[in-house]
Amino acid sequence: MKNKSYIFGIIIVVLIIGFIAGREIVHRVQGDGIVDDDRHKVGQKKAELVKLGKVPPFEFVNQDNEVISSANYSGKVYVVEFFFTTCPTICPIMNTNMLKLQEAFKSENDFGVASFTINPKGDTPEVLKEYAERYGITHPNWHLLTGDIDKIYGLSNAGFNLYAGENPNVEGGFEHSGLFALIDKYGNIRCRKDQFGNPKVYYDGVGENGNGGDIELLKEDIEQLLSE
Repeated sequence: MKNKSYIFGIIIVVLIIGFIAGREIVHRVQGDGIVDDDRHKVGQKKAELVKLGKVPPFEFVNQDNEVISSANYSGKVYVVEFFFTTCPTICPIMNTNMLKLQEAFKSENDFGVASFTINPKGDTPEVLKEYAERYGITHPNWHLLTGDIDKIYGLSNAGFNLYAGENPNVEGGFEHSGLFALIDKYGNIRCRKDQFGNPKVYYDGVGENGNGGDIELLKEDIEQLLSE
């Protein structure tokens, strides 16, 4: 009899604990913010974003023939690329992938893109405007920038250490990388670390066979910097 009472008591305790736990689960389901937050945190760890130095000051003209400088990006998280509108190889892939960032942050006023042409002689503001319309570039902080060729190459090769140059022996007549640079709100070049603990430095904007490269990682890191 005592054993039966003991077992019955254990059953009652288990039922009470289950009831309390069940109510807590219901409460968390009803609280969308709590559940949504938990779902995103499960198995996720924020990447450590290191600083790689400051972006040099710059000033160029955009597709709307407006003067845009590094000061226009102050307080914004933005992505930098070097491209040209007649590029027959990687540029269309790069900007198709950049459009994914535009879509992801279309309502974010503190997000931007700086696309510097490495063919400023051919890429006038009018040409850049047509290119922007053709690709569907609509974010107000995405500027396609042109200007003095020496300053652009200085910014690319020395400022960002992203090689760009003329080469009549390659398709399109210009050489450049398919990499994107990530800049925080304070003008610092930022990146996450790779699997070996070394800074990635830049994000692959093309990927193997144009699969997008590091675009998803870049989205995560932009979100993190926007929240800082």
